[in-house]
Parts: sequence; structure tokens; C-alpha cells
Amino acid sequence: MYLSACIEWLFKDSAPDFADRIHAAKNAGLSAVEFHLWDDKPIDAIRAALDETGVKLTSFCVGPRRSLVDPAQHDEFLEAVAATLKTAKTLGRPPLVVASGFTREGVSLEEQRAEAVKALKQAAALAEEAGVVLVLEPLNTIVSHPGMFLSSTTLALDIIEEVGSDHLRLLYDVFHSNVMGEDMEAVLKGRIHLVQHVQFADNPGRNEPGTGTIDWPAVVAQLRALGYDGGIGLEYQPTLPSDQSIAQARAATGL
Repeated sequence: MYLSACIEWLFKDSAPDFADRIHAAKNAGLSAVEFHLWDDKPIDAIRAALDETGVKLTSFCVGPRRSLVDPAQHDEFLEAVAATLKTAKTLGRPPLVVASGFTREGVSLEEQRAEAVKALKQAAALAEEAGVVLVLEPLNTIVSHPGMFLSSTTLALDIIEEVGSDHLRLLYDVFHSNVMGEDMEAVLKGRIHLVQHVQFADNPGRNEPGTGTIDWPAVVAQLRALGYDGGIGLEYQPTLPSDQSIAQARAATGL
């Protein structure tokens, strides 16, 4: 496993210029970074910074965000996927993060799931053509994203299996899963091959590991035992200067 700094939040203190945060991550001893939406970012400068540092981009989000469960938004969702894939090609073809959109009141879970599968099958076909993997992220509905359709890791994995594409995988966020009261080992057991990326933040607070109640050595040990060996996104809001925050995250997780 290797650490990836979410430069949406990390290094803002030392590098207000967004692309400079890639250099800051490199100087902090990290080999990978990630961020959120792309359409407000200096893509050319990011590409140059990645080339200059050799830092890997592990993910960014499909944007603008649109609903998977509302068929009225499917065309706009697919347009967003296509536009984001073009940007991904210039940035090393990293995985692209997709969220579900909000629950449609009065519409059954089964119908909304079917719409999500339909949209994701089309999106995965676009991703396959571009040589990119999409990662579906469940988000907690208790603290951060009330009303979001997809808050269950199990349901997300069920949808991924139903879509049946190697170009659709799971982004497993330990913070969101912990907030929802999930047992990580139980929800990922036998399905770790469907996990493309993992993100860390402590609970409560969504701050660096070591600030909350999550047992990080146990989390890391369970991920290793399950067979995960990919990136660990430090997607949290730091309470310390970024270099100190990353040092604390390393100490808390042993990574």
C-alpha cells in the first residue's frame, strides 16, 4: 500500500497555487496525489507538475456531478463522463470517481438501482474505450451527504457486479463506511478484487488518522489480510500544518 495526498485539502497552507501542491507532496515523501472536481483546476499546470515530479495521479471526480438514479439526468451524466475522460487522458488516465446522486422520493430502491446500473453500463463502455477505470463511491448520509442514494458499500458492490465491467470498480472510503456503522471486513470479504482505491479520514471530524476513534492499525491489518495492496488516499481535512498532519497520519496508520 502507498499513500496518496488529497491536494484539495492538503498543502493548501503551504502552496496556494494548486499545481504547486504536487511538488509539496513530492517534497513530503509522497508518490501520489488526488483531487476532487477537475473543471476548476489548471489542467496544463497539473500535467506539467506531474511530469516534473514523477508523482502519480490516483483519482479525480467526474464532473459536473449528475444523478445515476434519475433517467432525466443520464444524458448529462454521460456527457460529463465523456468530458472528464478527455481530461483523464492528458493526466495519465487515473481512475475517475462517480457518486450516485440523491434518492428520488417515492421511487422504489429497485427502480433506482436499475437506473444506476443502466447509466453505469453506458459509462463503463465509454471508460473502456478510453482505457480508464471508473470508481463508484458510497457516501455517508448521516454526517456529510444526507439524501444520497448510495450509502451502502454492499449495495455499491452489488451494482458493480451487475454492471459486470472491468472498468467499474469501488472506491472504499473508511470514513464514510465507519459513519454508516459498517463492518469493513464483513462488507469487503470475498470482494476485495472489486476495490480500486481506498481513502482514509478519522471519525468523528473527518480529520487526519489519529484524531478520532477509528483503530487504524486494525484497519490496515484487515486490508492487508483481505489482499488489498493499492493506494490509500489521505482524503481528510487537516488540523495541523500539512507536513505535520501527514506525519501524524503515517504514525497512526503505520504506513
